[in-house]
Amino acid sequence: MCRFKEKRWDSRRLLGSGGMPSSHSATVTALAMAIALQDGTGGSAFAIAVVLASVVMYDATGVRLHAGRQAELLNQIVCEFPPEHPLSNARPLRDSLGHTPLQVAAGATLGCIVAYLMKNSN
Repeated sequence: MCRFKEKRWDSRRLLGSGGMPSSHSATVTALAMAIALQDGTGGSAFAIAVVLASVVMYDATGVRLHAGRQAELLNQIVCEFPPEHPLSNARPLRDSLGHTPLQVAAGATLGCIVAYLMKNSN
C-alpha cells in the first residue's frame, strides 16, 4: 500500500479509496464473474451485476478520480496562503479518491481471478 512509496505503514489505506488495484472494481467484477460461473450469463442476476460493475468502475475512473485531482489542486492553493489567511490552517482535503484506468483494469482482473479460483476450489 502506502508503505512502499512513503516508507511507512498506513492502515487507513486498507479501507480507504484510491490505489492499486481498485478493490471496488475487484469486488464488483468478482461478483459478476461468480454469477456467470455459477448461473451462466443469460440470467437477470448476471445482467444486474454487470450494470453494477460498470457503474462502479465508471465512477472510480470518472467522478472520483477528477474530484481527487481537484482536491489535490485545492490543497496546493491553500498551502500558498499567507499564515494570516483564515483558510491557511484548513485541514487538507483527501486527494486519493479515484482510480486510473490501469488501477481499475488491475482490480477487474484480480476480481475475475479470485472468482475463478474460488469456483474451482470447491
